[in-house]
Amino acid sequence: MIQYTKQFGLDDDDLRAFEPVYRPDLLKGQVAIVSGAGTGIGRGIAAVFAKLGATLVICGRNEERLTEAAEFFREFGNRVDAVPMSIREPEAVEQLMDHTFETHGRLDHVINNAGGQFAMDAIDISYNGWKAVIDTNLNGTWYMMQNAAQRWRDRGEPGNIITITAVTESGIRQMAHTVASRAGVNHLTKTLAVEWAPHQIRINTVAPGVIASSGFNNYPPEHVEQFEKASPMRRCGEVTDVAQACVYLCAESGNYVTGQTLVVAGGMEIYGGIWPAGKPAWYDD
Repeated sequence: MIQYTKQFGLDDDDLRAFEPVYRPDLLKGQVAIVSGAGTGIGRGIAAVFAKLGATLVICGRNEERLTEAAEFFREFGNRVDAVPMSIREPEAVEQLMDHTFETHGRLDHVINNAGGQFAMDAIDISYNGWKAVIDTNLNGTWYMMQNAAQRWRDRGEPGNIITITAVTESGIRQMAHTVASRAGVNHLTKTLAVEWAPHQIRINTVAPGVIASSGFNNYPPEHVEQFEKASPMRRCGEVTDVAQACVYLCAESGNYVTGQTLVVAGGMEIYGGIWPAGKPAWYDD
């Protein structure tokens, strides 16, 4: 397997140096939960939110990785709480929400970034492999959505939810479980945006294309080489591209946007696709 290097995305020094297009205090006084913030896209999102003044509650299953990430985010001068947990467990999600409101007295944004998948021909995916991806990406996301929304409703406060999904319109080869779960979240979002609008709860998704991050470590080198060719821009995106899209939806700039999917994919959704587990013998393009 290849190892994550600078050429495959932004390292911590890059994130320290990165200057968002937004004013530095844009999210000051606001509290955001970012799930899966220890690595990859989630780390980029949390770093940009911290740079813009947000108080962070980060969660994930790997306690060591989460603790290290929290120390990094604190460099930007804001409070960061690290809560090791799995979004697959409804009780753990309830405890996370309780902790957030009890500790900070509010919650402004939930960024559902946590998820998981693996590349494999659909015909070979095991029952357990299928269930694991669906349980994390769809069920876990739902637990986070509903628990936050119930508390906002009961407190009479507005809220904002963003879920990181995927470009699903044309399917994703060798990612059937991901497409099923992420498309489910995209359409669930449209439904909830209508139902929850009377509670002043906005809900949207951000669908990244191929984003250079530590997630590349999950693929053999020969498969990674094709990633830059997945979009007409012929390059991968950065985690900060996704992060700034999330900020747009969290700030006043997005206060009249709900039930939408913001695609951050360099045109991938209108161009072609990739074979993350390797091209089959019959494919001649």
